[in-house]
Amino acid sequence: MIDLGLDKLALIGVVALVVIGPERLPKVARMAGTLIGRAQRYINDVKSEVSREIELEELRKMRTDVQEAASDVEQSVAQELAGLEGDMRDALSNPLLEPGQEYSAPDPVAVKAKDFRKKRLARTSAIPAWYKKQHGRRTRVISGAARVARYRPAGARKSTVSFH
Repeated sequence: MIDLGLDKLALIGVVALVVIGPERLPKVARMAGTLIGRAQRYINDVKSEVSREIELEELRKMRTDVQEAASDVEQSVAQELAGLEGDMRDALSNPLLEPGQEYSAPDPVAVKAKDFRKKRLARTSAIPAWYKKQHGRRTRVISGAARVARYRPAGARKSTVSFH
């Protein structure tokens, strides 16, 4: 700003005292102070408004950059999904085939043998009896007549008559 030293301020004060006069000098000094204060507040308001606008413009630019990045990511994900979907359709239309290989139905005897081996392994594997009992697997096989006799209601049981 303007470089005002002590000697220059004293000179301005003496000139103002001579020109304005001692009666009106305090009133003019108050008015000058008020005007300078208003000017400083106005300048500070303008500075803060300009800085807010600059920050707002930076935020807008940042928002557009983020939106562009998000749309790029969305497009790349959509392309990848479309490619994977096409690959899945190809795989489902001809499962486990190499290029140039033709599809042949599995041998029914081999399928039955594989199922038999699975079932036998499940029956004879080392599963604890408590686990079989808890999950409803039979540990012992009993005949139909023995099962009926065992689970017959108590009132319906025949009493055995013994002849002595």
